[in-house]
Amino acid sequence: MSAPPTDHTYRNPVLDADWSDPDVIRVGDDFYLTASSFGRVPGLPLLHSRDLVNWTLVGHALHRLEPEDEFAVPRHDRGVWAPSLRHHDDRFWIFWGDPDQGVFQVNAPGIRGPWTRPHLVKAGKGLIDPCPLWDEETGEAYLVHAWAKSRSGVKNRLTGHRMDPRGTGLLDEGEVIVDGDRIPGWFTLEGPKLYRHDGWFWILAPAGGVETGWQGAFRSRDFFGPYEEKVVLEQRDTDVNGPHQGGWVRTPSGEDWFLHFQQRGAYGRVVHLQPMRWSAAGDPSRPGEGGSGGGWPVIGNDGAPVAEHRRPDLPAQPAAAPATDDDFPGGRHGPQWQWTANPPADPPPGPDGGDAHDGWTTRHSGDGLRLTCVRTADAHDLRALPNVLTQRLPGTPCTVEVDLRLDSTEPGARAGLAVLGDAYAWIGIQRGADGTAHLVHRFAEAGAAGERDAAHPRLAPEGGVRLRIEAGAGARCRFSYDTGDGFRPSGRTFAATPWRWVGALLGLTALAPTGRGSAGTAAFTGFRITPA
Repeated sequence: MSAPPTDHTYRNPVLDADWSDPDVIRVGDDFYLTASSFGRVPGLPLLHSRDLVNWTLVGHALHRLEPEDEFAVPRHDRGVWAPSLRHHDDRFWIFWGDPDQGVFQVNAPGIRGPWTRPHLVKAGKGLIDPCPLWDEETGEAYLVHAWAKSRSGVKNRLTGHRMDPRGTGLLDEGEVIVDGDRIPGWFTLEGPKLYRHDGWFWILAPAGGVETGWQGAFRSRDFFGPYEEKVVLEQRDTDVNGPHQGGWVRTPSGEDWFLHFQQRGAYGRVVHLQPMRWSAAGDPSRPGEGGSGGGWPVIGNDGAPVAEHRRPDLPAQPAAAPATDDDFPGGRHGPQWQWTANPPADPPPGPDGGDAHDGWTTRHSGDGLRLTCVRTADAHDLRALPNVLTQRLPGTPCTVEVDLRLDSTEPGARAGLAVLGDAYAWIGIQRGADGTAHLVHRFAEAGAAGERDAAHPRLAPEGGVRLRIEAGAGARCRFSYDTGDGFRPSGRTFAATPWRWVGALLGLTALAPTGRGSAGTAAFTGFRITPA
């Protein structure tokens, strides 16, 4: 949680969870941020702030991933990579790279939409991290992007294009405008953000890898180069490893700030706010910065990340953070939740013949989430299921609790609360072959083909149980349950793990073995995350 509004300082990270590859803009007195969402649905989260410290989640710009059939199953490290958010011609624009398809964009008249369907701007393998620029002085439009070697065989370079000012396509074949292989010591150059400032074209781009890298700045009088480069943010003697990839924003009073991520293992990529200024041309205290005119960005404490700093010169705001708790009013989940793949496009009708549910949830007049026990041949592996409802694991120790009731008589039907990553663990209820409900706790190691019992199954009351995960330091998770006489521990401590590019997730799931007909539902109520 952010510092109280009476404080004159803030502490990093300002978003202490996996808001990967952030980009930020200001429109009037409002700041907006988006981040990578990879294969989760909905995608492209939209966050809002008035002070750059306190942020709330206001929605998503991408309701379904396309092509829909490809994302009908989990693609945990694919989909939406490193988006760029811009405001131009009274519209919001988001460009992103899908490493398997190409560069896409969506746009909307307001941050809450309605957003257009994805438009493919440039097709190709390995095209990632695109960023547009509309030059307000000349009317020209440009686009820069990086490369994923896993798909293209190319990396460590940035390619630039002239772009149709309508954002619908590119006007040339593009050319390499920054080649990291020609800069001694630079590798994995990616994540460019493109700006116009003080008569220069600026590219703020990281290099060196997500865990060990640094933030670079490039400048040129001409978009196609040549560019000068400089390292403007690096770890030095701080504990902020790999500080890079983010966006620059200026406040109404003229202050400059830079938001970037830090890779923190199972917690994913948390977001830091750094002060930023521009050095004076030819500043004798900063040799080499004068170049051929103009200054360079100075980020953090003279190029090192700050842990605590004076707040931006902006009106004080109440403490806020993206929502986590949920009572699921009317059976609907809040915007903090994402599925691990596209939900059914054409859900079956509800019990009264109307469109009462989306195939995986059932809406109703009261509180509580009713998840359908989806029949699947992958009941042994939560990582393969599209119908896991997830949200980010907080970056600080916390306690997660939810009440569960299994409203299914189907043998093998099960539901529970999970910590999901390359390895996972979950605790919940399963219906036995004899019709009895059993409390179960299972886990799967990274690379394992299926799950194993973490504790012996035991009888569970038909009225349901309260489930708890205590996530301690280092994302080490202890599971427990309450059947009415207090919480009891279950199994050993589980160390949460990330996916390849995604932090560990909290998940709610309901499923059943393959078969015919409805397998019933599971009811979740009172989801809470409490700081430890």
